[in-house]
Amino acid sequence: TACGSLPPEGAVPCLGRPFAAAALARELPSMKRRSIAALAALSALAGCGFALRGEQKFAFSTIAVNAPQAGPVAVDLRRALGGRERALSAGAPPLGPEVVVDIVNEQREKTVVGVNAAGQVREFQLRIRVRFKLRSVAGKELIAETEILQQRDISFNESAVLAKEAEESLLYRDMQGDIVQQLMRRLAAVASIT
Repeated sequence: TACGSLPPEGAVPCLGRPFAAAALARELPSMKRRSIAALAALSALAGCGFALRGEQKFAFSTIAVNAPQAGPVAVDLRRALGGRERALSAGAPPLGPEVVVDIVNEQREKTVVGVNAAGQVREFQLRIRVRFKLRSVAGKELIAETEILQQRDISFNESAVLAKEAEESLLYRDMQGDIVQQLMRRLAAVASIT
């Protein structure tokens, strides 16, 4: 075919400039459709309230974490609160915390959920249970005692005991992180401390 004209179906096209312009002209409508579809998807995400999680806003400026047993979740929560966390003190209210989160109980569990025909363990379920409550220093209950539960399943293999112990440790750390994030969201949901 001559350069500048569109080739018939199945023919080898001419690679000259006029043909490239014609091919581009054919592609423009589909490029516009894809661009419009991408913009529509972004608009839908923005319209549904989707937003990246930013720094959380709290109704209080200082908080104390009261954990009788200094478990890993309490330690991670203190770290997540950063500069807001203050130790419990008997000083004047401006020097002490405005609210106290009591970690009532923090418990790790490991139960067998699967065995093979010979009765050997093949699967465990790991759990972390944390019970907490939030109160003002004056004693007003802001969040009633609540339990957060995280669980993960893990397979077991006698020939890879060390690898499975490392995997178990990672799963516990992952669950702790999830629980701390849930705690932070619940603390941020408190509208007023008065």
